[in-house]
Amino acid sequence: MNLIIEIISTALSTSVPIILAAFGGLFTWHANVFNISMEGMMLVSAFTTVVGSYFFESWQMGMLFGLIGSIAISLIFAFFVLKMKTGEFITGIAINTFAAGATTYFMRQLFNVKGSLISPRIQSMPSLQLDWLESIPFLGPIINGHPFVLYLTFIVIGPVISMLIFKTPFGLRLRACGQDSKVIDSVGVKSGRLKMLAIVICGALCGIAGSYLSIGIMRMYTENMSNGRGWISLAIIIVSGGRPLVVMLLGLVFGIMNGLGLALQQFNVPNQLTDMLPYIAVLFALFFNSQRAIRFSKKRSA
Repeated sequence: MNLIIEIISTALSTSVPIILAAFGGLFTWHANVFNISMEGMMLVSAFTTVVGSYFFESWQMGMLFGLIGSIAISLIFAFFVLKMKTGEFITGIAINTFAAGATTYFMRQLFNVKGSLISPRIQSMPSLQLDWLESIPFLGPIINGHPFVLYLTFIVIGPVISMLIFKTPFGLRLRACGQDSKVIDSVGVKSGRLKMLAIVICGALCGIAGSYLSIGIMRMYTENMSNGRGWISLAIIIVSGGRPLVVMLLGLVFGIMNGLGLALQQFNVPNQLTDMLPYIAVLFALFFNSQRAIRFSKKRSA
């Protein structure tokens, strides 16, 4: 029983960065911007969060620095894609590569360390610890004691994003922009501004995801610590068809796979094998999604 509780509790925590980045990617997805730079946004945010937290000894400043870093990357992506008309895929690859190199370089220059930065100066996010919640059998130990961002993600951010995209004039315009930007332009709404806003919102949410990664789940920074989470978020968006509730459910599935992998390491299973589990789940999800699309296409043509 304790092992099951540990797996589910770990799944909740490790799914948050993936879900937050995927929430951000929903905006660019519906705006018809193929944003693969979420990996770079999250990585830069994780690094700048630690920089802010280290120098100011404050988790609030850490999150502020994380937001600034990720939004800056999103503005670079938006500039090249929307203004310079470069390819979204190539631009995203370039930004991800730049983020990996820049964070490694600046960590070594600022802190004179390689691999990982661990310091008591780095302040972690506060956790929500409620005695009455802890007393609930089975459920209490699973959902109690996590950083506050976890509860915001599932209780506030998820429902707000769903309402914003599907129940507001902004969401209607955003989805219309993704369907045909010329139609939006013809009625006096500038599609470029909508796409720019979608990219910046994506950057902000990836910023929170990166902050959670470095001072929420852990209290440290390691080189390339995003570790493909941005790519997993993109896969979740594709499989979910842009639906926030499905994004949350799929994020939890991948979180469970990650939690299972961590639990298996206690039984001397090599970590190289357990680290593969979330990515194997991604491959299966994409495969079944493509098969579903093929069947649907055949039914329409029949």
